[in-house]
Amino acid sequence: TSQADKTIRAESRESKTQQANKITSQDKANSESHAVKPSTSSAKINGGDSVSQKSSTTTSNPPNVPLEKITVNMKVVARRKALSWHAGKVTEIITKEDGRVKYKVAFEEKGRALVSGHHIALAHQPKVSYLSTGARVVIETEDGEFMPGIVAEVPGRKNHMRFMVFTDDHTPVYIALPKIRLVCQPLADPLDDIPDNNHREFMRDYLRQWPFPAQTHYRVGQKMRALYNGTQEKVEVLQVDCSLIEVIFEVDQHKEWLYRGSIRLEQMLEMYEEMGAKKSDEKKNDGTVKK
Repeated sequence: TSQADKTIRAESRESKTQQANKITSQDKANSESHAVKPSTSSAKINGGDSVSQKSSTTTSNPPNVPLEKITVNMKVVARRKALSWHAGKVTEIITKEDGRVKYKVAFEEKGRALVSGHHIALAHQPKVSYLSTGARVVIETEDGEFMPGIVAEVPGRKNHMRFMVFTDDHTPVYIALPKIRLVCQPLADPLDDIPDNNHREFMRDYLRQWPFPAQTHYRVGQKMRALYNGTQEKVEVLQVDCSLIEVIFEVDQHKEWLYRGSIRLEQMLEMYEEMGAKKSDEKKNDGTVKK
C-alpha cells in the first residue's frame, strides 16, 4: 500500500469519525430531552389497522401521493421548532407578496406559529400506500410529542411487517402505523428539510444504497466498540431486532438502540474507510485510461 493510499484512508476515517462525533453529541442532547427511543412495545406494531401485505414491496421511488389541500380550521401537526412538532389547528392562510403561502397554526397547548406547507402534517393516520422509503413524516413519541423523520423501511418479511423511521436526531425506531403522520406538502427533496447536515448526508447515502444499505451483523452477547461522546467505547449487544441492535455501554451502563449500519459503530467506520480507498483507486484508474 502506497503512502498516498494510507493518507487517503486516514483522512476518510477521520472525516467519518468527526461526522459520527457530531451525531453522538446531538444524540446525547436529545436523549436528555425527549428523543424517541425504541422499546419492546414501540418496536412492534400494536393496535390500529393491520398492515397490508402489499407494503412488503419496498422501493426508493415515492408513490404518486396527492398533495393535501390545507384549509382553515383543519386539524394538523405543525412544526414549533426543529425537533418538536405539536398538534394544532390552521386559523389563517396568508399569501405573501412574493407568492409564498404561509399557514398560521394555533397549537392545542398554547402558542401560535406561521409555517410553510412542508412544516404541516396531517392529524390522522395515513394510507399505507402513501408511505415509502424516503417519505417525509412525523411520528408520535411515547410521551405524546411529535418528531419529524424519514421512512427508512416499509413493512416486509425481513422486518416482521413494521415501519422503521429515522427521526431528525439520527434515532432509528420501529413504530406502529397509527403513530405516523404524513407531511402535507413535502419539499421536492424531503431530505433538504433535515436541519443537521451530518444526518442529512447519512440519509442520502442510505437511500442511495437502498434496498441494500450497508449493514453489519451482530449477535447477542457480542462485544465491540461504538462512538459515545467522541470516544470509541466498549459496548455489549443485548438484543438484535432486525436492522437495530440494543447495546449497553460499559463506561456508564446506559443503553441505546443503534442502526446496524450506523457510522457510530467501529466496524462501519472501517467499512467506510475501505469504500473510500476503493473509490480513490477507481478515480486513479479512470485517470490512467484518459491519458
